[in-house]
Amino acid sequence: MKPRNRVFLILLLIAALLLSGCGAAGTAAEGSETGYQRIRLVMAVNGTNTQIDSRVAYYFAALVEERSGGAVTVDVFPNDQLAGGSATKGIEMVAQGSVDMAAYATCTLAVIDSQLPVATIPWSFDSYTEARQVIDSTGGQYYAQRLAAKGLTYLGSFHNGFRQITNSKTVVDDPTDLKNLKIRVPGSEVYMGFFRALGADPTSMNWSEVFTAIQQGTIDGQENGVSVTSTAKMDEIQQYMTIWNYSYENDLFVINTRIWESLDEKTQILLQECATEACEWGRDILEAEEAEILARFESEGMIITYLTDEQKAVFAEAISEWKAGMIDRFGEEACAAFGITK
Repeated sequence: MKPRNRVFLILLLIAALLLSGCGAAGTAAEGSETGYQRIRLVMAVNGTNTQIDSRVAYYFAALVEERSGGAVTVDVFPNDQLAGGSATKGIEMVAQGSVDMAAYATCTLAVIDSQLPVATIPWSFDSYTEARQVIDSTGGQYYAQRLAAKGLTYLGSFHNGFRQITNSKTVVDDPTDLKNLKIRVPGSEVYMGFFRALGADPTSMNWSEVFTAIQQGTIDGQENGVSVTSTAKMDEIQQYMTIWNYSYENDLFVINTRIWESLDEKTQILLQECATEACEWGRDILEAEEAEILARFESEGMIITYLTDEQKAVFAEAISEWKAGMIDRFGEEACAAFGITK
């Protein structure tokens, strides 16, 4: 065979091998000794390695690999590394199928469906127990329906936490304390509208910029779950914290539907079981750790104010008109799924 022909054949062989591995991740159907598809999936999350979304994703990946005997593996990418740090881009990637799986907060998922953050309407849930019960029934069904229309399959939900507020200026135990306070919030119409209704000055800002902005006095504070407040080290630069559970936020565990449907039934069952277990683990961990974190904050000198039901009622009354408008905006079907009423 002439050298030129030999090179040509080698190139054809390389091209064939490359093409056989192309396509969306997770579509290979090679069998394994355990009976599962031998497959490698990619999962994206927005948080750092220590935040609850990443921890749940890593726990899920470990369960999957162990129970499949190594046939099914999941590579977890925190900090939206695959999307250059952009959660919006990350969500687009999993919806398009260039990333297989993801976990994102409902307020972030609003970029593909503005109805998904309905349960963040203030004081929709009284406790984590209530949130679990509602989301694991009618709420989860609502999420699944909405996500299916966007090419995503819903696998579960876990706590991002009840959102609290920290700041550098004053104790917050009355609506008047928020007057003109510059608070960083996610770019959510619910969160922005809530703080405006209370007379604060809410600012949307990338989370990676918040620590420095507080240090420099550009903003006075931030609102987030206790766990995220801790992992972001806000206790090092914020003197005051108010525990008021004003909004419940959760992360939705999803997989691209085209990828999901390419998997055999046994692999689907494995992934669903592991996702459900990982979500429950994440919920338990977050709830258990909150009391420990708050105790540490106080031992370090942070002034923590726990609002009574009567104090919360004053805030709720101050936003009642705005909240009624939000309920109308999301509509009867969405609010009914989460037991939200005026």
